[in-house]
Amino acid sequence: MVTKSLPLAKAINEALRAALESDPKVLLMGEDIGKLGGVFRVTDGLQKDFGESRVMDSPLAESGIVGTAIGLALRGYRPVVEIQFDGFVFPAYDQIVTQLAKMHARSQGKVRLPVVIRIPYGGGIGAVEHHSESPEALFAHVAGLKIVSPSTPSDAYWMLRQAIQSDDPVIFFEPKRRYWDKGEVTVPDSGSAAGDAVPGELHKARVAREGTDLTLAAYGPMVKVCLQAAAAAEEEGRSIEVVDLRSVSPIDFDTVQASVEKTGRLVVVHEAPVFFGSGAEIAARITERCFYHLEAPVLRVGGYHAPYPPARLEEEYLPGLDRVLDAVDRSSAY
Repeated sequence: MVTKSLPLAKAINEALRAALESDPKVLLMGEDIGKLGGVFRVTDGLQKDFGESRVMDSPLAESGIVGTAIGLALRGYRPVVEIQFDGFVFPAYDQIVTQLAKMHARSQGKVRLPVVIRIPYGGGIGAVEHHSESPEALFAHVAGLKIVSPSTPSDAYWMLRQAIQSDDPVIFFEPKRRYWDKGEVTVPDSGSAAGDAVPGELHKARVAREGTDLTLAAYGPMVKVCLQAAAAAEEEGRSIEVVDLRSVSPIDFDTVQASVEKTGRLVVVHEAPVFFGSGAEIAARITERCFYHLEAPVLRVGGYHAPYPPARLEEEYLPGLDRVLDAVDRSSAY
């Protein structure tokens, strides 16, 4: 095994490279992913090394990108497509919801569509309209889709490898504000089996920090904020447990339940608006499962129920350390 220190974006690049090397049926497709290497340079160098027939620059047509990927998957390929920004996915929403998510059930289990859709999502980069949205709940509501979001370079590498190997369609939400955060990634060398290094199941949550007084549950870009909140709370004598959900559909409720039964309190954090967000489903399920263990209502911290604001206002919109700590205080006051 080889351990490297990589930014999250480079970890994704190496995962794509490993997938292309190990399976000739893996193809990449998206706007500007080839010669340019993507707007975030996540696919940098891959077209040069694997050719234009496997790393393809597509037209600016998201519906066409996903529709083509569905056709390729029907012919036995494993396409990995990039939607350049979160807000650009909606022209492809019909293809994703009506075709990609339904084909397995429509064929009574005879047809699989192993398609991965990579979407850089969330705010924090000072971008313009339609470049900072968090639409994960819109897809998590659709049966037949798997929705995941890594928070660390290691998870970015291994979760993407697992998503590409999955026979189910996976929406892979990449927290773009974390692209340049570094972390250790252990990958197999030439003499090692990949399975020896896989840190865990694709849809399994992990406890990122142990604690006893309250549970913070988050995924993607908000895991780092929750870890910072836990460190700040420790200075005040509070022991906060942080659960990195990793998967939004399915959600590993068992891990969250085990944590809440220990701490008695839960705050769910995500960038997306709180209204009808994934935190609402988690709050409902954990209230049902842990009613007699809860010392306080489950609280949620997220974006506001409003269009994403201009860049100069996004720090007021995004849930940050102060809003998470305020929820911790309110929960602890019960």
